Amino acid sequence: MIDTAAADAITRGTTALGIEFGSTRIKAVLIGPDHQPLATGGHDWENQFVDRIWTYSVDDIWAGLQAAYAALAHQVQQRYGVALTTVGALGISGMMHGYLPFDADGELLTPFRTWRNTITGEASAQLSELFDHNIPQRWSIAHLYQAILNGEDHVPDIAFFTTLAGYVHYKLTGEKILGVGEASGMFPIDVATGGFNAGMIAQFDERVAERDLGWKLADLLPGVLPAGRNAGHLSAAGAALLDPSGALQPGVPLCPPEGDAGTGMVATNSVARRTGNVSAGTSIFTMVVLERELSRRHGELDLVTTPAGDLVAMVHCNNGASELNSWAGLFIDFAGRLGSDAGVDEVFAALFGSALEAEPDAGGLLAYNYLSGEHLTGLEEGRPLFVRTPDSRFTLANFLRAQLFAAFATMRIGMNILLTDEGAELDSLFAHGGLFKTKGVAQSLLAAALDTPVSVGDIAGEGGAWGIALLATYAGADTDLGLADYLNQQVFAGAELETLAPIAADVAGFNGYLARFEAGLAIERSAVANS
Repeated sequence: MIDTAAADAITRGTTALGIEFGSTRIKAVLIGPDHQPLATGGHDWENQFVDRIWTYSVDDIWAGLQAAYAALAHQVQQRYGVALTTVGALGISGMMHGYLPFDADGELLTPFRTWRNTITGEASAQLSELFDHNIPQRWSIAHLYQAILNGEDHVPDIAFFTTLAGYVHYKLTGEKILGVGEASGMFPIDVATGGFNAGMIAQFDERVAERDLGWKLADLLPGVLPAGRNAGHLSAAGAALLDPSGALQPGVPLCPPEGDAGTGMVATNSVARRTGNVSAGTSIFTMVVLERELSRRHGELDLVTTPAGDLVAMVHCNNGASELNSWAGLFIDFAGRLGSDAGVDEVFAALFGSALEAEPDAGGLLAYNYLSGEHLTGLEEGRPLFVRTPDSRFTLANFLRAQLFAAFATMRIGMNILLTDEGAELDSLFAHGGLFKTKGVAQSLLAAALDTPVSVGDIAGEGGAWGIALLATYAGADTDLGLADYLNQQVFAGAELETLAPIAADVAGFNGYLARFEAGLAIERSAVANS
């Protein structure tokens, strides 16, 4: 039976559409007036390693966007019997950081350089010193400055540069705008003004003045808006780009585009101070909303903001669950060769479940999940490794625990600085992402890794795409509530969470594993140098 209330909301346009460009999937989510998903659509894609650069092609960006939207529109037609011709609000999200420079005609000057690249070490170090503010390699300004240092031909022709979310938003609306959370991964934000740090912009211009580039940095940067503001409307060209069928009509208001970190904070109700979330996917990162500024610069901690503009410490690791997924694929293949018809979810549940039966320190085993470089441990490239000694206890359970611990180990190195050295406090920590799909396993081991209670639940809905749909709704809402209060009162009231406290033996076991992990980084460096 068709849900007539939902069909009516779709027809009247009292809905919101969120689209997020993740590292492996582009996802679209349509939500109703109650903030709950009505329909979804998706498209799988993968980055390419071309000329030693991690990139996605422009054609793949638009083909993927159109495929995800078409799948959602088809589901709307099939589920509710109506065509999707408009929505009440729209939001675009994407992988943060990276580098997309354009000339005055809007032509991309270089292939998209994603967050995953670790090719800006010189620029990162120089800018961090210049600003006395940590500028990670993946930040857009690091990519721009590295291109300047490299003497790349395209630099004098740059008219503006932006992120993936900013690029898609620009093509849909004609507006060169970013949400403040996304902008904070391009260039440092002055939390007092809510815009880019003017003093640091002046420092940058002075640093490059002798190169006579023909532009000032402020001329290249997009505008910055906080959550709740309108960031333009869907143009006729943008509607045709999103929906080539012509059914979607222009005029839809858009919220400021945000990065996946910001939408993750929204989707997990982690935008208030003293809250945090862990997102585990291709990369893994922790976001903690701070009560105060840090005492000094730390190379392991990125300072970004929530979509509302509050200061956030971010511990970002390039390598998350990809290596673990590769090992799971090997076991799935093995099971199939034995004639098993077990599905992917069943195999994952069995493998992950075994990790709870392992020795607390994974039996002396050691794993590195470094498919790409890792700035936190000073590696420009990665080599996935599994290491054991003759007296290690090589069991399936210990092996899986070692792999799961590897996914958290680098992040813990950064969190030690935030929680111990800086004394930041957390009232709640929410975990989300595919790694936590098997009930209680990764959640329990993450609690051990960080020695803090970890919550999971259904509140993350459809992930970042849902988060940007919520931001789109908030931008159009008639409310005086701040973003944190809006989420608490209008979206997450009564949400149920399951919280696991750390187990003392597992905490001690992880600490032992981490000591082995840090000591063994020499093995990883040697593998990079010799292969």
